[in-house]
Amino acid sequence: MSDRVPMTRSGLIRLKNELKRLKTVERPKIVKEIAEARAHGDISENAEYHAAKEKQSHVEGRLLQVEHWIASAEVIDVTKHAGDRVIFGATVTLEGSDSGDEVRYRIVGELEADLKQGKISVTSPIARALIGRVEGDTVAVQTPGGAREYEIQLIEFLEEEVAESE
Repeated sequence: MSDRVPMTRSGLIRLKNELKRLKTVERPKIVKEIAEARAHGDISENAEYHAAKEKQSHVEGRLLQVEHWIASAEVIDVTKHAGDRVIFGATVTLEGSDSGDEVRYRIVGELEADLKQGKISVTSPIARALIGRVEGDTVAVQTPGGAREYEIQLIEFLEEEVAESE
């Protein structure tokens, strides 16, 4: 992975919210679980204690990972982009050439990708096929289900609203 991790402002806010939750909710909860398990006596055969310690290890690992991503983030302000070409951060409306079905994807960093929310990684086959194209272009994409063709209907540069935690 490169030194800088491209992401949208909303992606960075989500990571900061997760970091805050890990530090203020998850970590104290696990400390309490460990203390309660210790109070039950001998920890060498205490399943609750070992489970809580394992959970603590996962949370601490995730915390380090999220801190690293935040430190490595290269935030790209998609609202400052304009133009007629598909680039990182663009929201693209496509029409399937075969089906006529319309789909809408936002091209985001790998850490933000979530197909259920219509967010695809800039490194995905669909995004790679779209980058640099303009409205009206037809792109061919190799998907697990075979080759598909899409026509680019609309390219937008929208900032997604994300609530920053208090």
